[in-house]
Amino acid sequence: MEKLAQNAYNLLGIRLSPRHLACFERYEKELMDWNTRLNLTAIRESEGIRAKHFLDSLSCLLAWRENVPGSLIDIGTGAGFPGIPLKILYPSMELTLVESVGKKTEFCRHVTGVLGLERVEVLQSRAEEVGQMAKHRERYNWAAARAVASLPILVEYLLPLVRVGGGMLAQKGESGPAEAQAAENAIRLLGGRLRQVIKVDLPGVADDRYLVVIDKVAATPPNYPRRVGIPAKKPL
Repeated sequence: MEKLAQNAYNLLGIRLSPRHLACFERYEKELMDWNTRLNLTAIRESEGIRAKHFLDSLSCLLAWRENVPGSLIDIGTGAGFPGIPLKILYPSMELTLVESVGKKTEFCRHVTGVLGLERVEVLQSRAEEVGQMAKHRERYNWAAARAVASLPILVEYLLPLVRVGGGMLAQKGESGPAEAQAAENAIRLLGGRLRQVIKVDLPGVADDRYLVVIDKVAATPPNYPRRVGIPAKKPL
């Protein structure tokens, strides 16, 4: 865990406390244990989990700096990324995790309980459904997703969940800049405005990574998101 702490400081300028590191160590242990039975993630060794899951999740801070959101919804969270690592770092942040696969939502509920994380809601649902729920629509400071869908699809999942004045954050691989261009129409239609594309250099990870940061500047039209499956079949 010392390497994770050093990399977090070098990349993000944050100091992980002993409490943070203890949480990450327990999270890693639970993930590796459950992974032997349920195949939650293809990354199975400690070094990969710490770099490609934990540190990668924390890299969202490059978009926020000191303006950490008071409320965050994480769409397609899988085994809790990026939401749970960010919640470990900022316990007061209100967090909603959305995942359609039952075994993954079960793990998220388990690990947030084991870590004693409060004000976390885990929903087994599809993004299109959550985006039309009055309880969740346009009520979050930020929405985030990692490796869920191409950006023209993803903005239809995320922007309806964000209040005007908030933003969405997409964690992307090497295609990030091109996807940001391809999504211009969808971003504008759904009330967003592209703020920036940030390159992320994760220590020990060769693949290019980007954060696509989009501000919510106007209300999303009420007919978006469309029905389950339609955004993926007919991207805006």
